[in-house]
Amino acid sequence: MTKGTDGKTIDGFSIERINKLIEKLKDESYQPSPSRRKMIPKTNGGKRPLGIPPFNDKLIQEIIRMILEAIYEGKFHKNSHGFRPKRSCHTALEQIQLTFTATRWFIEGDIKSFFDNINHHKLIEILERHIKDKKFIRLIWKFLRAGYMDNWVYRGTYSGTPQGGIISPLLSNIYLNELDKFVVSLQKEFSTGKARKRNPQFRRLEHRVRVQKKWLKNHWGTLNEEDKREGIKKYKELRKEMLKIDYLNPMDPDFKRIKYVRYADDFLIGIIGSKSDCIKLKKRITEFLWSGLKLELSQEKTLITNSKKCARFLGYDIKIRRDLSTKKTKTGNTQRVFNYQCVLYLPQEKWVKKLKELKAIVMQKDGKWKPIHRTTLINNEPLEIQSIYNAEIKGLYNYYKMAINVSSLHNFNFFMKFSYLKTMAKKYKSSVKKIYKKYSVDGKLAIKYETVKGTKISFFYNDGFRRGKVDKKNVDRLPLTEKYSSKSSIVQRLLANNCEHCGEQKEKMEVHHVRKLKDLKGKKKWERFMITRRRKTIVLCHKCHVNLHAGKLD
Repeated sequence: MTKGTDGKTIDGFSIERINKLIEKLKDESYQPSPSRRKMIPKTNGGKRPLGIPPFNDKLIQEIIRMILEAIYEGKFHKNSHGFRPKRSCHTALEQIQLTFTATRWFIEGDIKSFFDNINHHKLIEILERHIKDKKFIRLIWKFLRAGYMDNWVYRGTYSGTPQGGIISPLLSNIYLNELDKFVVSLQKEFSTGKARKRNPQFRRLEHRVRVQKKWLKNHWGTLNEEDKREGIKKYKELRKEMLKIDYLNPMDPDFKRIKYVRYADDFLIGIIGSKSDCIKLKKRITEFLWSGLKLELSQEKTLITNSKKCARFLGYDIKIRRDLSTKKTKTGNTQRVFNYQCVLYLPQEKWVKKLKELKAIVMQKDGKWKPIHRTTLINNEPLEIQSIYNAEIKGLYNYYKMAINVSSLHNFNFFMKFSYLKTMAKKYKSSVKKIYKKYSVDGKLAIKYETVKGTKISFFYNDGFRRGKVDKKNVDRLPLTEKYSSKSSIVQRLLANNCEHCGEQKEKMEVHHVRKLKDLKGKKKWERFMITRRRKTIVLCHKCHVNLHAGKLD
């Protein structure tokens, strides 16, 4: 329903409209309209240009996307995770967690203004390798060169794909699939050695432990109690010393590997090798991007980080654990199962930043954060307010569920809980203590509400923050808190000229009132709408209002 530069939406869509589009595609008279440019805020405080195409262009782009996906999905590399079916940020992070074991260095890839700098001629050249239909190629050319309207001034597009266009993510994947293939060739070229060599120091200590154990076994019957204790003590000391040393040589110069994961234009490379290897690889990738794809790798932002420290990727901090602690296996043997494992962390700044964005905290004079009420939610109903807070908490938790320190979100939950209480206190001109007492069930924050099936209870989020696997379906989507939000003012709802039952937009709107919500039975759709929203009013078009009073609505 978002309008493009032509001011049209899906409203009035018909078979006739489809047939006209088909004819225009057949005779190649179809010409995409310029996108409507809108600047949206970025997480770093800047602005990102978003292109909003008209509806007809969106429809054609979706058809192009389906065709391109059918051609290319099977050709994409397994290390690519962005904008692909059944893949997400979490599948990328999961691959890192499983395959980056024992990595020594990270290369955090950053391509300068990628979406704005895609070379059109190079992109078409890549497409023509697998697509021989010239008509289809010319149609894609038209979309690439359609341009955009900025403050009603036309601007041409000579490079890049419009951010916001339906085909843009897939075209970017097709473009960067060339980078994936190049890194795979580097992996084959760089990899040396079948396995790391045994550590000589470990082998010496292992031999001493074995000798001590054998000596104790052979002389156990002839030793007195004191000698037995001394012998066991020596054996344990030797074994403890042995377990402090790597079994394999961690700096074996004859064993090298490259690990690689990409999500859209962000990529992370793990190197088992030296820092000089990383510098050479960074240079090779820089040269390939410029010569092969006409892209520039940001030298300042593409960091080479030792795996003892954290590398930032997709909002997580990633590092390789150095942990010599041991654990008994099922066979009874003691092993160091945690050393050189790849672990994911939730950065504290992420949940603090989220609280700032929601305007749920404010900094005091002493430099400490304090929860505050959210003015934008005061006019919402209590159940709506609670639902919004719950959706925001669950949204952040679901994204960072893989982090080893995800339990730190208890701090986030604390601020959100008291921000919620203060919002409710501000709404009813009361105190936090009184609100807590009023909206509390068995010591837990909750709201009771009536339905046709009786009284129900909705609890403020209190299920904890345990680390676990992520449900990868739709996991990249942001929490849809808008569905809980509504402007409760009758005037604003009337001005919207939108029937809350049939959804049609008409000039004449009327408000239907009921005396008490409990008078509604909940058998009809409009009754359930009012009960769910806890409202005594519903805005209807004249036709729906007449049908309601005649008992014909629903």
